[in-house]
Amino acid sequence: MAITLTRNHGTETGYRDDAVAARAVDATKIYGRGVAEVRALDGVTVDFATSRFTAIMGPSGSGKSTLMHTLAGLDSLTSGSVWIGDVELGRLNDKKLTQLRRDHVGFIFQSFNLLPTLTAIENITLPMKLAGRKPDKEWLDTVVDTVGLRDRLRHRPSELSGGQQQRVAVARALASEPHIVFADEPTGNLDSRTGAEILAFMRQAVRELGQTIVMVTHDPVAASYADRAVFLADGHIVDEIDDPTADRVFDRIRTLGEV
Repeated sequence: MAITLTRNHGTETGYRDDAVAARAVDATKIYGRGVAEVRALDGVTVDFATSRFTAIMGPSGSGKSTLMHTLAGLDSLTSGSVWIGDVELGRLNDKKLTQLRRDHVGFIFQSFNLLPTLTAIENITLPMKLAGRKPDKEWLDTVVDTVGLRDRLRHRPSELSGGQQQRVAVARALASEPHIVFADEPTGNLDSRTGAEILAFMRQAVRELGQTIVMVTHDPVAASYADRAVFLADGHIVDEIDDPTADRVFDRIRTLGEV
């Protein structure tokens, strides 16, 4: 099966505003059996639009991380399907799935996941090097300048602050021009000021660079940077809010037992 997803930015290759970057259809994930059975996802159907910033929220154990991991091809479903663009992940063998994640998906993790022996620029371009292709210099320069890393590119992670390391991680996720970026609690290890800077850049990447971002977070303030917040509870989608504010998200999460 060929994997031919279109890049997000650029006039000739941009998506329609109503295009779907990723979706789950009747997604079910079951762990254990019998009395120990846990339905982390229970028939979830949800779309994530191209060039939009979506936050996934819910109480601990609601299924939000499981949903992101299955959408990103990091975990498999018990039943149902997940798609990135027009590619159904469940139909890919391990090699094709690895290729899709490498070439079309960006990841941002709470723990940065940078290689300590590489410089910032080497960490940023590593996924493309592993894929055997050269970065688009104009796009790479745009990403580097937008995250404000121009004067730190030759520094290794140990020579960077936590916020700067996460900027490197964000730049790495964007530099290969992915179809979609998945972010798992990306500001969890950062102070509030640095976290706000990272979230503002992620929102800027969506609005100005045409990126698509899906973020798992427990933080109402982080969710307020998104275009849309989707709420899970007990493995089900229970609500969603467009143009969320921190107060609206907090009130909704409180009714789900989060705080």
